Amino acid sequence: MSRTLIAILRGLTPPEALPAMETLIAAGITTIEVPLNSPDPFASIAAMAAGARGRAVIGAGTVLTPDDVARVAESGGTLVVSPNADPAVIAATRARGMASWPGVFTPTECFVALAAGATGLKLFPGSIAGTGGLRAIRAVLPAGTQVYAVGGAGPATFGEWMAAGADGFGIGTALYTPGLPVPELAARATAIVAAYDAARTEAGA
Repeated sequence: MSRTLIAILRGLTPPEALPAMETLIAAGITTIEVPLNSPDPFASIAAMAAGARGRAVIGAGTVLTPDDVARVAESGGTLVVSPNADPAVIAATRARGMASWPGVFTPTECFVALAAGATGLKLFPGSIAGTGGLRAIRAVLPAGTQVYAVGGAGPATFGEWMAAGADGFGIGTALYTPGLPVPELAARATAIVAAYDAARTEAGA
């Protein structure tokens, strides 16, 4: 099963990168981002991109400039996630053939991001927009637009967000916090995947 879950590993260090990646793949989460405000993020991205061997999509979060985009690409990443909708970052990402997921909060930001070539939209912070906010935005977005809820969506609310039109989720501290032991990461990842699968089954997806 292909799951529309992005693991957000903020604070990950390079020595933790491969064990974390293997743990997540084993649990069924195969899209992973390392935010660029983590320690030596490009080393972690490079290690995972080399080790994934087609089993996972690896990239970066908190990508704020075209220069950052270039460094992600040079590290082997293929996914760029941002907290904001910057057309220059989106264009640079797409020019390199990478997936672009900018952060949006308003309809204006959504349409700016789509016009710049965004692959999909990251509704952030989801805790403030809420499912009602997503429903309202969904009503005006082009058919087929992919929207992931990030910041506030989690295992207990996957079903509510899916019902409101969320296509997927970025999961941060509910999954990983700096220094988390691998067995605890495995337990959290397994629980999140089980909750996601149950919600998707209930939604008939």
